[in-house]
Amino acid sequence: MTAALVKNLRETLARVRSALMRRGRNAHEADDLVQEAWVRLACYERDQPVERPEAFLMRTALNLSVDAHRAQTTRGDEVLVEDVVLIDIAPTAEATLLAKERLERLSLGVSRMSETTRSIFLAHRLDGLTIVELARLHGLSTTTVHKHIAKATLQLTTWMEGW
Repeated sequence: MTAALVKNLRETLARVRSALMRRGRNAHEADDLVQEAWVRLACYERDQPVERPEAFLMRTALNLSVDAHRAQTTRGDEVLVEDVVLIDIAPTAEATLLAKERLERLSLGVSRMSETTRSIFLAHRLDGLTIVELARLHGLSTTTVHKHIAKATLQLTTWMEGW
């Protein structure tokens, strides 16, 4: 390669790199994309001549940049393993034991309710039945169903106080 060709190539690569950086790529990313575009140009030129290598490099580098951006937004940012901080969100043995004890206490409180109140409360809270559905199911007015739910909530709140 002559000195003029080398100078022309460096200027072309610098223009492609600048275009990538104007579009939000940092210097390292731009260099990688320019290199990848250069490799693709070299591979393409083995089979057929390229009339405008600068345009080929520019278009290829910009397309690679768009592809990299799409991949990044789809998969997220790449992170080095050394930079990852793993946080164990599993509850401690103490927290698990306390939760089990609270659940046993709650079950005991529910078992102390009258059959109708318990049935209405559990169907509403656990099964997601509406007040109207519960009223129809139990043959009660909606006001009475409201009272059963309020009574159960008050009993459990009092029963669980301090736990």
